[in-house]
Amino acid sequence: MSYLLVLDPVFSEHATPPGHPERPERLRAVAGRLRSWSGFSGLTLLEPSPVAQRWLEEVHDAGHLERVESTRGRAHTQLDPDTHASADSERVARLAAGSAVALAEAVAGGEADGGFALIRPPGHHAESSRPMGFCLYNNVAAAAVAALAQPGIERVAIVDFDVHHGNGTQEIFYSRPDVLYVSSHQYPLYPGTGRVEESGEGPGRGATLNLPLPAGRGNGFYLALYREIVVPALEKFGPDLILVSAGYDAHHRDPLAGMNLDEEGFAGLAGLLDGAAGRLCGGRIAYFLEGGYDLDALAESVLATIRVNVGDSTPPAPPPPPAEFDEYRRQLR
Repeated sequence: MSYLLVLDPVFSEHATPPGHPERPERLRAVAGRLRSWSGFSGLTLLEPSPVAQRWLEEVHDAGHLERVESTRGRAHTQLDPDTHASADSERVARLAAGSAVALAEAVAGGEADGGFALIRPPGHHAESSRPMGFCLYNNVAAAAVAALAQPGIERVAIVDFDVHHGNGTQEIFYSRPDVLYVSSHQYPLYPGTGRVEESGEGPGRGATLNLPLPAGRGNGFYLALYREIVVPALEKFGPDLILVSAGYDAHHRDPLAGMNLDEEGFAGLAGLLDGAAGRLCGGRIAYFLEGGYDLDALAESVLATIRVNVGDSTPPAPPPPPAEFDEYRRQLR
């Protein structure tokens, strides 16, 4: 068995305008840090592969697909105020979504112990009908529907710790009872969604759990939140597979938000989620890169996560919950 890693220079071929925070240097920084780690040789690289059209069609409508496909070969297309495509972006986005699907299928099928898809463009803001928020195709959504087609996978949980709410993932699965979507995010902040009251509709009522957080929360608060609220929600749902939208823009050095996590905090989150996966679904858990825009913070936080995933590092003991967590939990209930 192995830990699969998607890490390939092709994802740097999605070009964004000068000064854009979602830039090719993000993955170059991560690759440089991982390759300098002594445990890197023990990982198995998963070659990027294009996504099957059926998985994109399950999560995006025809208009969305046509709009993104129309960017092929064009030097620059602005899809919304924040979202840009270059000549190669659509091809790279298909590789990102396909790599996410391949990783989810491998973990769901027991072919790997776990893995991390270090891909871009990110995906969790892409809704069924529009690209937005730096995202062209919703990678984790495509991975979830592909995993649900695997034997023995009837319920998938998606946990999103990116500092921005994953409005696209929520919207795609909002009425489905077989996908639990859990998001912890700074609020108010882009994209403005993710209130507690947004909890699903119809058959999916209760299968969306939003945890909007005031700015400034750090390791102690996040670890209490995941230990006391997120993990019990996973236990109640009983997933056959856990997928993680892993955004590192809640780091205190990130320029786009105002949270106070650090590398130890992200390691602690990985420890809690990996532990839940071990108890609930045979350890089947896979991570997918979303945000994180300070290059050093991103690289160190990804490494901290992977070291926990493969057992090379033990997360530090979580500190006692801060006083403000008890008040937050009371208001949440």
